[in-house]
Amino acid sequence: MATWRLALSAVGPATPADLIAARLQMALSLGWHIVLACLGVGMPALMLIIQWRGIRTGDADYTRLARQWAKAIGVLFAAGAVSGTILSFEMGLLWPGMMGTYGQVIGLPFATEGIAFFIEAIFLGIYLYAWGRVPPKVHLLSGIPVLVAGTASAFLVVCANAWMNAPRGFTRTDGVVRQVSPWRAMFNPAVLHETLHMIVAAFMVAGFLVAGVYAAGMLRGHRDRYHLLGFLVPFTLAAVFTPIQILVGDFAGKRIAELQPTKLAAAEALFRTQAGAPLSIGGIVIGDRLRYSIEIPYGLSLLVGHSTDTVIQGLDAVPRAVRPPVMIVHLAFDTMVGMGFLLLLLSAWLAYNWWRRKELPRSRWFLRAAALSGVFAVIAVEAGWTVTEVGRQPWTVYGHLRTSDAVNPAPGLWVGFVVVTLVYAVLTVVTLYVMRLIRWSERPVAPQERERIHEPETS
Repeated sequence: MATWRLALSAVGPATPADLIAARLQMALSLGWHIVLACLGVGMPALMLIIQWRGIRTGDADYTRLARQWAKAIGVLFAAGAVSGTILSFEMGLLWPGMMGTYGQVIGLPFATEGIAFFIEAIFLGIYLYAWGRVPPKVHLLSGIPVLVAGTASAFLVVCANAWMNAPRGFTRTDGVVRQVSPWRAMFNPAVLHETLHMIVAAFMVAGFLVAGVYAAGMLRGHRDRYHLLGFLVPFTLAAVFTPIQILVGDFAGKRIAELQPTKLAAAEALFRTQAGAPLSIGGIVIGDRLRYSIEIPYGLSLLVGHSTDTVIQGLDAVPRAVRPPVMIVHLAFDTMVGMGFLLLLLSAWLAYNWWRRKELPRSRWFLRAAALSGVFAVIAVEAGWTVTEVGRQPWTVYGHLRTSDAVNPAPGLWVGFVVVTLVYAVLTVVTLYVMRLIRWSERPVAPQERERIHEPETS
C-alpha cells in the first residue's frame, strides 16, 4: 500500500476532464451490464417455470418456449460475461484510490461472486447440452442452480455497492485501515433494502422485456397460443412483482432517510430542513429552490415517519461541497417512481380484464403499452441506479473517500472511455443481431394447430 501511495503522489491528482471520463466510463459499463444482470436473474426463472408447465401438461408450446428462451439465456450470459469482465478491470484501473485502500474490507463479496459466476456458467452449460439427452425432470433440476447462482451473483455485487453507501467493518486512523471485518462490511445496514430492490427489479425487467417481444409479435398478427403463452407467463411474473417493488421502494426510502439523508433530500429537492415536508413531483431546480413542481403537503414526512410532524433533513444541513447534483438526482428519482406506477397500472389493466373475461384487454393500446413495458422497466432500473450512484456524490465511500480522491490520476482516461464505448457499441449490435436470429428461428405454428385469441378493437 505504501508503494501504491508513493506512485499516486508522484503522478499528482487527476484532472477534472479525466475524472469526468472515468465517471462516464463507469456509468456506461454499469448501465449496460445491469440490463444483462437483470435478464440473468429473471430469465432462468421464466425458463424453469415454462419448462415445468410443459412437463406437467405435456403441452408442446411450453417446451418450445423454454428451448427458445434457453438459447437466448446462453447468448445473454456470454455478453454479460464480457461486460462483467470489463467492470472488474475498471474497478482497479479507474478507482485505485478505493480498491487500494478498501479492497481488503470489501473483497469478500467480489470473491464469492466469482464463485457464483462459475457455478452459473457450469450449470448453464450442462443445461444447454443436456437438452433431450436426459429425462425431462432431471433436465429441469439441472437448471435450478443457474437461477440460484445468478440471483446470488446479483446479491453479492449489490452487497459491495451497499457498503459504499453505508461503510462498516473497519476503522481508519492516520489514513490507515485497521480492524477489518469483511463479514460486517458485507452485511452492512444498506444490504437488505438494496438487494431486495435490485432482485425484485431484475424479475420485473426480465418479465416485461420478454413479454414485450411477444406483445410486439401479437401486434403484427401472430395471435396463436404460442405467442399468447410467451406473453402471459413473463408478463404475469413481472406484474406480480410490481406492487411488491413499490412496497420495497417505500422501505428503501425510509432506510435512506436514516443512512443517507442528504441523498433523500436531493431526490426530493428539499433544500430546507423542516417538519411536515411536502412530497414534490417534477419541477426544475433554480438556485436553491425547486420551482414548478406539484407538491403534496406533508407527503414526505408522512411517507418517512408516518406523521405530519416528522422532521426531514434538507440540503441546508450539509455544506455545498458535499451536496450531490440535485437536478439529476431529483429527475432520476421521479422517473423511477413514475415508470414503476405506470407498470403497476398496466398490470392492473390486465388483471382486471382477466378477472372479468379471462382474456387480454381488447384495445390495441394495451398491446402497444405492453410491447414497451420492458423499455419502461429498463428506464426505471437505470434511473434507480442513477439515484443510488449520483445521489452518493461527491463520495465513493460515503463519508470516507471522495470520488476525486479515488480516481486514477494517470493522464489519458478519455482514451479508455472512447475505446470502451466502441466495444459496447459493437457488443450491442452483435448481441441484438444474434437475439433476432433466435427470435426468427421460432417455428411458425401451422394453421390447423393455431388457437386464435380475440381480435383487438381497431383504435
